[in-house]
Amino acid sequence: MEREGKWPPSDLSYKENLIGTLLAIFGNLVISISLNMQKYSHVKLAGTKDPRSYFRTKTWWLGLTLMLIGELGVFTAYAYAPLSLITPLSAVSIVASSIIGIIFLRDKWKPKEFLPGNYALSFLGCGFTVVGIYLLVTFGPNAHEKLSGRNLISHLMGWPFLLYLLVMIILFCLLLYFYKIRKMTYLGVIMLLEALLGSVTIVAAKGVSGMIVLSIQGNLQLAYPIFYVLFVIMVSTAVFQAMFLREVSELYDPSQIASVSYIFSTIIAVIAGATFYLEFNGADALHICMFVFGSCIAFLGVLLITQSKKRTFDPYITMDVLPGLGSMFVKSPVQPDLSGSFSYGTLDHNAHPDVLLDPQQEPNSSRPVMTSKQD
Repeated sequence: MEREGKWPPSDLSYKENLIGTLLAIFGNLVISISLNMQKYSHVKLAGTKDPRSYFRTKTWWLGLTLMLIGELGVFTAYAYAPLSLITPLSAVSIVASSIIGIIFLRDKWKPKEFLPGNYALSFLGCGFTVVGIYLLVTFGPNAHEKLSGRNLISHLMGWPFLLYLLVMIILFCLLLYFYKIRKMTYLGVIMLLEALLGSVTIVAAKGVSGMIVLSIQGNLQLAYPIFYVLFVIMVSTAVFQAMFLREVSELYDPSQIASVSYIFSTIIAVIAGATFYLEFNGADALHICMFVFGSCIAFLGVLLITQSKKRTFDPYITMDVLPGLGSMFVKSPVQPDLSGSFSYGTLDHNAHPDVLLDPQQEPNSSRPVMTSKQD
């Protein structure tokens, strides 16, 4: 395999990792901005008698364009940096959504909102998350590998991945049996199913992204059948992920979904990267321990952000590779939570008095009924 040096990594590995890290941070930040812009379009229309649909506004389309740019940035990042480094960086969108929502979408600030248990908890969570991300980037794997068709085939035939694939298939089938047949709709069961699919999605996405980048650089890889196999796997598993997320959003609070999804997806993605791409091969114990410590700090930060404020109504949860894909399965407009956190829901009736919710509507209902205040 065309692997650039051993541990410690070469200067080329650091350069490639830096490019991938910056692309991932940029992509997740732009995705967060785009979703908040789309939410702003919904809020603005809801407070007026404008008969236009949200998709006829310039703000909404600008948000959609930014989302596509962000998606492209995250997708390209997989070609330059390890999965174990890129996947945890999705926490950037959590921090950005929390800050943007508080500063930009909040109409009025009240001093009591920054007391413990309110926005202060969100800012504390942001601080922990930033520290965790710093440790992840600093002590994460830096091994560089050219993702050619031959290298990918070699990885597919390696015993570590075959063993991981066998364990994953058995675990997935058991969880699917308990979920579909035994009707065990526990949050952990559903999110573990989604995370297992997500690990397959990002493994395939990294291979597809790496082969495309090599082809652009002049080393054509699109003639390998493995490229098209990975592409089909990437798309199909992403679609099934969206279906599971749609189902779980009707059963549980969005804040719970957001935190559990991030933790499970990150853990399983790191395991997938370590077994398929051998990302921690040759790493010393200090780097591994600090990477694990940074992950725990980031997990704690995400928990503080997502649990600092109760969320209600029809969540939209960002996915591992294709965050916008979940909206395909939602009939009603679903945008970021107005009060500013990672959880993406419909309008916040407390912040916008022009939009009232039917008092008969149950808090956990996935379809709010909106009526005019003048009525």
